[in-house]
Amino acid sequence: MTTQGLPIRKLGRTGPEVFPIALGCMGMSGVYGPADEAESLATIHAAIDAGINLLDTGDFYGMGQNEMLLGVALRFLREKVFLSVKFGAQRAPDGSWIGFDARPAAVKTALAYSLKRLGTDYIDIYRPARLDPQIPIEETVGAIAEMVRAGYVRHIGLSEVGPETIRRASAVHPIVDLQIEYSLVSRGPEARIFPALEEAGIGATAYGVLSRGLLTRSQPAPQGDFRARIPRFTGENLVRNLRLVDQLQTLAAGRGITPVQLAVAWVMAKQPFLVPVLGARTRAQLADTLGALNVRLGSDEVAAIEAAIPDSAVAGTRYDSHQMQQLDSEK
Repeated sequence: MTTQGLPIRKLGRTGPEVFPIALGCMGMSGVYGPADEAESLATIHAAIDAGINLLDTGDFYGMGQNEMLLGVALRFLREKVFLSVKFGAQRAPDGSWIGFDARPAAVKTALAYSLKRLGTDYIDIYRPARLDPQIPIEETVGAIAEMVRAGYVRHIGLSEVGPETIRRASAVHPIVDLQIEYSLVSRGPEARIFPALEEAGIGATAYGVLSRGLLTRSQPAPQGDFRARIPRFTGENLVRNLRLVDQLQTLAAGRGITPVQLAVAWVMAKQPFLVPVLGARTRAQLADTLGALNVRLGSDEVAAIEAAIPDSAVAGTRYDSHQMQQLDSEK
């Protein structure tokens, strides 16, 4: 089966068949500074017109604003897309992060509010955004499984968890995909997480494919941009990392494509179960991203790219030290 002539990708053994690239909507709700709502809506519609049928959001993006945006965008298009929703992150009125809650009761409450904001009666893939260290993953997944049986959720996903958590969750209910950061400069999942996914028949939706804009030389906005706190974007780390970006630009120019297209094509060439989730905020960014579908990389080219941009040369972690300590995927 193909989507607009392109081979589709299936999320795990039991998940839906999706377009090779997904649209991540987080950046449309202020995480990277102010966003243009009209342009965001136009970008979502352009993505759907291009064949993209997996849209990713979180109930804590813009404290619910992102879900409401999608609710407006999908008012007459709901059946054309699969909605992936993350939950559990707790935020205060000032926008600060104050914890994580994946208790069974919290799972169901969060789902009820997401359904209302999205204007739908079901969510295709529902997932905790992180592992709650206070709650066994079996209890969280078990609560979502109840919602699957009740018809409010179609599939269960995970996010930023390690191999042991993946196995424990899979023992409770089939998992269709793990959402994990993965890019040329964030290759950590290759060692232990991807093998665990293959063993369990679980797909992967890769976010941060452009390392939050680092690979395109995007700089944090003056206000309201959480990248200002990420070590890779600060001081000498940034200077060192931009040298790697220079290498990416040189390689892309040699092929007559953009750095975005080469970075996305690299991810798609790595594993057949990988679906890159691109956070395009404008139609121009979306068009650039979709150009990656015309790029085919052989194994020799993949190896050459990795040699020119070794992840061991990346300066700084992908989150700040506090968040890195909380990531089950990093343990």
